[in-house]
Parts: sequence; structure tokens; C-alpha cells
Amino acid sequence: MPTLRTRIAIPPDEIEITAIRAQGAGGQNVNKVANAVHLRFAIAASSLPDEIRERLLKLGDQRISKEGVVVIKAQEFRSLEKNRAEALRRLQALVDSVAVTARKRRPTKPTRGSVAKRLEYKRRHAQVKAGRRSQGIE
Repeated sequence: MPTLRTRIAIPPDEIEITAIRAQGAGGQNVNKVANAVHLRFAIAASSLPDEIRERLLKLGDQRISKEGVVVIKAQEFRSLEKNRAEALRRLQALVDSVAVTARKRRPTKPTRGSVAKRLEYKRRHAQVKAGRRSQGIE
């Protein structure tokens, strides 16, 4: 069970949001109105705690560039404000995902029953394979 933490606040002045034109179908309006949002967040230059910053940079997420910048494009809605809110929600979810640390796994020994079951399966399988071998009688 992961340990619970308080939500980490991301200062708005560290987030760069740009309105861009959305892709795809949408008729004449899509060519005139910039409704999609391009969010950029530099991890290294942020005021996030050091351990969160390190975990974000180690994360193999395709939204994080080699330079350590999170790039999120939101164009799901027709409203600029809804897309901006969606992009901020995705960024918060990404930060929250690394803020939770999982408990360290304590290795356990296999039960006596599971060992016996494995050995029994092994013995049967060996007999089946031995039965396939030629008996050497000609």
C-alpha cells in the first residue's frame, strides 16, 4: 500500500501555457480559432522538492523531453479554458504519480505446499519426457 502524502502545489508562474490551433476535423472554425493548449513545465528550474524532481526526471514518460521539460498538449475540448484546465490536471496527475512512494517489498519464502506442488509437477513432467525417449530395443 503506497504512503499517502499531501498534494504538491505547482506554482502557476513556473508553467508556460500557449494557445495553439487544434488539429483534426472541425470545419472552418478550427482554422481561425486557437483552442488547443500547449503546456510546458521545466522540471529542473521548478520549485518542486528535490526527490520529486529526481523521480520526474527518471520517469520514462514520453511527455518529458531529454532536456527535462514536460510538454502536454490538450485539444480534447472546443473551449480554450477547458483545454487549459485539462492540461493543468494532467500535469498535476503526473507530479502526484511520483509523489507517492510504494512500500519496500519484503521477500517471502515459498510455502511448503507450493514447493511440494512444483516438485510433483517436475516429477510428472520428467516421466512424460522419459516416456518419449527410445528404449534402445531394436
